Amino acid sequence: MTAVPTARREALHFALRNGKLLAGLVVVGVFLIAAVAGPLIIDYGPNDYVGPAASPPSGEFWFGTTTFGQDVLAQFVYGLRATFLVGILGGGLAAVIGMVVGFTAGYRGGLVDEVLNMITNIVLVLPALVVLLIINAYLGVRSIGLQALFIGLTSWPWAARAIRAQTFSLRSRDFVDLARLSGVRTAKIIRREIAPNMSSYLFMTFILLFGGSVLIAASLDFIGLGPTEGVSLGLMLNNSARWSALQLGMWWWFIPPGAGITAIVGALYVMNVGLDEVFNPKLREM
Repeated sequence: MTAVPTARREALHFALRNGKLLAGLVVVGVFLIAAVAGPLIIDYGPNDYVGPAASPPSGEFWFGTTTFGQDVLAQFVYGLRATFLVGILGGGLAAVIGMVVGFTAGYRGGLVDEVLNMITNIVLVLPALVVLLIINAYLGVRSIGLQALFIGLTSWPWAARAIRAQTFSLRSRDFVDLARLSGVRTAKIIRREIAPNMSSYLFMTFILLFGGSVLIAASLDFIGLGPTEGVSLGLMLNNSARWSALQLGMWWWFIPPGAGITAIVGALYVMNVGLDEVFNPKLREM
C-alpha cells in the first residue's frame, strides 16, 4: 500500500528539480494565464476598430494595431484562448480514443485485436491533413469545437498503437492474472490494474497530442480554413499575410502569433522530455 505514495513522492522530488519540466511549465502557465485573464481585462473585442491603422507598438497599444486599426494584443490573447481550447479538446479526444482502442486491443488480443489494429492502420495511413482540408473546405460554418473534433478523430492512431504495446506487456503480470482469476471484469481490470501503471505514459501521450492538435489547427487556420467566427493565432498569421504585413514592415502583426505558437508547442515538447527524465530512473539527473 505504501509503494504508490512512495513512488509519487519520489517522482515529485525529481519533478521539482527538473529544469526542462519547470521551464516548460512556466512558459505554458504564462500563456495560459494570458489566455484566461487577458479577455477579461481588455474592454473590447479582437475585431473591434479601436485605434489608428497600422500603428506600431506604443504605450496605448502594446502590440500595435492592424491595417484596420484592430488591437493586436486583443487578438493575441483571444487567439491564445482558441489555441488552448483546440489543443485540450482535440488532444483530449484523440487521447480518449487512443486509450479505448489501445487498452481493448492490447488486453483482449485475438480477433478483437486484429479488427482494432486494422482500423488503426487504416486511419494511420490516411493523409490526415488532406482529409481535414477537404472537410473544412466544404463546411459552411466552422467552429473551434468542430475543428477540434476532426483533429481528434484523425490524430489517435499512433497513441493507440503505443498504448496497445504497453498493455501487451502488462496483461501477463501477476497482479493482472490475480485480478482475472478473482472474477474481476475486463473494464475494471484495465481501469484499476493496468491504467494506473501507465499513468505517467498516458499523461505524456496527452501532452504530445495537445501539441500536435495546436500545430494542425494553426496550419488549417493559416491557409484560411480556420473558424469562420472569432480569432486564433493561425488566423492572425493568415490575415497578416493576406494584407501584406511583411511587405509593409508591420512585424508586430505576425511575430506575436508565430512566436506564441512556437513557444507553446516547444514548451510542451520540452515538458515531455522533462517528464520522461522524471519517470524514467535511467534518465534522471541525480
